[in-house]
Amino acid sequence: MEHLGGAAVVSGLDVARLRQLALIVRERSFSRAAESLGISQPALSKNIRSMERTLGVQLLERGRFGALPTAFGLALVRHADAIDAELRSAVQEVDALRIARTGHICVGCGPSEATRLLPIALNRLRQRSPGITVTVLYGLNEALTPMVKHGEVDFALSSIPARCTDGDLRLVKLHEDRAAVIVRTGHPLTERRGPLTAQHLLAQQWVLARTSELERRALDDLFMETGLEPPVVSLETTSAVLMKTMVIQSDLLTFLPRELIYWEERAGLLTALKLAVPSWHRIVGLTLRARAGINPAAQALIDTLREVGGEFSS
Repeated sequence: MEHLGGAAVVSGLDVARLRQLALIVRERSFSRAAESLGISQPALSKNIRSMERTLGVQLLERGRFGALPTAFGLALVRHADAIDAELRSAVQEVDALRIARTGHICVGCGPSEATRLLPIALNRLRQRSPGITVTVLYGLNEALTPMVKHGEVDFALSSIPARCTDGDLRLVKLHEDRAAVIVRTGHPLTERRGPLTAQHLLAQQWVLARTSELERRALDDLFMETGLEPPVVSLETTSAVLMKTMVIQSDLLTFLPRELIYWEERAGLLTALKLAVPSWHRIVGLTLRARAGINPAAQALIDTLREVGGEFSS
C-alpha cells in the first residue's frame, strides 16, 4: 500500500470516515454499518479502502465471522472514539461558556457512591448552579470504565485502584471507604462471641458481585491468604440492590462497602460482621479520560465531589 507523509495522512482522514470505521467494527459487518449510516455498501467499502491507502496499512479483515479489525484498525477506532468524545465535550463547553452557570453533565456512578456521596454533591451543586442539568448512569466498575473510555460519560464516580495502569485514563482520589462481610441483623453469625475467621465463613452461602469487581477479588484474597478456597457463590449479580435485598430476606452473606449499607445499618436491617482480619479499604474516586478536556459544568461537579469527599475523610 502507498504510504503518505504525516501531514498528508492527517489531511486524508476525516471524522466522518473514522466514525464509519468505528461503526463497522462495532457491527462486525459492512452491510449493517452501511444500512445504519444510510449509504451504500460499495460507497462505505470505498471510504475504508481510501483510508487504508492513506495510512498504508490494512484496517479490516473480512472473514466468516464478519469484518474484524486489525491491530491498526483497533488503534484508529480507539482514537476515533476519543475524538468523538472531545468534539462532544467542546460543544458542551462552548454552550456552558455562552450562558454562565449552565451546561449538561453525564456522569457514571457506582452503587456505593449513589448512596450518599453523589446525592450530597448534587444537592449542593443544584443550590450553587441551578442551571446545570445532570444525567447519572448507574453501574459497576466493569461497565463504567468502558463508558469513560468511549466518551459516554464525562467521568465515573466509583471504586478506583491504588494505581492507574491504563494510559487512556486518569484517576482522582476522593476518600477511602471500608468493605465488610454483611449479614441481616439477627443472623446466627452475629451471636458468636469474638471476631470471626475465614473458617467460620466457609460453609455459608453468598450473594456477590462478579469476579472482575474489586470487592469480589478482595474477598477471594481474604480466603486464599489463610490457605482456603474462596466460597462457592450461590448468586452473582451486578445489582447492589438485589444483593442487599437478598441478604435482608435470608441468611445469605455478601461483601460490600460500608457506604453502600449506610441507610440499612441506621435502620437496623443490616450489620457488618466483626472479622479477625484487617478490614479491606477501598479508594473512592473519579475516573476520567487522560487527554480529554473537562467542560465547566463537569468541573463544577468535580469540585463539589472533592469538597464532600474531603468531609467524608475528616
